[in-house]
Amino acid sequence: MSQPSSSSSSPAAPAAKKKVSVGDLAAMRKDGVKIAVLTAYDYSTSLICDRAGVDVILVGDSAAMVVLGHPSTVPIGMHEMAMFCGAVSRGAKRAMIVGDMPFGSYQPSDEKAVGSAVQLIKAGCDAVKLEGGAEMAGRAKAIVDAGIPVMGHIGLKPQTAALWEGYRLQGKTAGSAARLVKDAQALEKAGVFSIVLEMIASEAAELVTSKASVPTIGIGSGPGCDGQVLVLHDLLGIYEDIKPKFVKRYAELAKPMLDAISSYAQEVKAGRFPQEQNTFHMAPGEAEKMRRQAGK
Repeated sequence: MSQPSSSSSSPAAPAAKKKVSVGDLAAMRKDGVKIAVLTAYDYSTSLICDRAGVDVILVGDSAAMVVLGHPSTVPIGMHEMAMFCGAVSRGAKRAMIVGDMPFGSYQPSDEKAVGSAVQLIKAGCDAVKLEGGAEMAGRAKAIVDAGIPVMGHIGLKPQTAALWEGYRLQGKTAGSAARLVKDAQALEKAGVFSIVLEMIASEAAELVTSKASVPTIGIGSGPGCDGQVLVLHDLLGIYEDIKPKFVKRYAELAKPMLDAISSYAQEVKAGRFPQEQNTFHMAPGEAEKMRRQAGK
């Protein structure tokens, strides 16, 4: 009897996971499947987020605070955002990668907005996100018309909140809820594929979601949105400068990280690290030969 060929006897290679697309998110909304979104800013954490099954990785301008140490998101620029987007794109292969457009990169003009969006796409993103409702619908449309998918962002807008009324809950009244619906409708008309709802009263966020035809992604806006997004460093309990009410800490990693690093520093100072198992040696006889030659 002839032996089976190697191709038939070897196990089939696992199918590659398909990249999450705009159409996939629309289908998830239609089917009532919630969308999991998380921020990431580097290669290593984007790998973990991707393996964990996160649908969308937002390379947020929150990197200004949790990575670069600024007091707000305003100081970060396109150079830093493109660098973070490139790192994430080299790690995550399944999740959709959305790059946050930083303050000043899209407000001045349509031309500026399109140019900035192109830069993030070239860095490795699948889509971009910008803040603003009806007042920024024109910018969103210009980017969409250039062939780039856009995620909108209404409610609390961190890039400009401090210039107006501070970081406050949005949609607390019927009138403000109605304005949020109009903002969402203006963005939809501009062609956005999804809208982030940040710090909006739950009832108002539910209304916006019910009126929208694209997926809504909530952050501090209750459970009625089509998906949720959190900042990775908040979720893991690493960033401790600000602790928003809407954040759920799935881990408290700051203390074990501090303990581990402190132990390392103490062992180095006490001469207990590295030990033999952490050390490499020369080939037999070479060390003695080296010492003889050095003695000459």
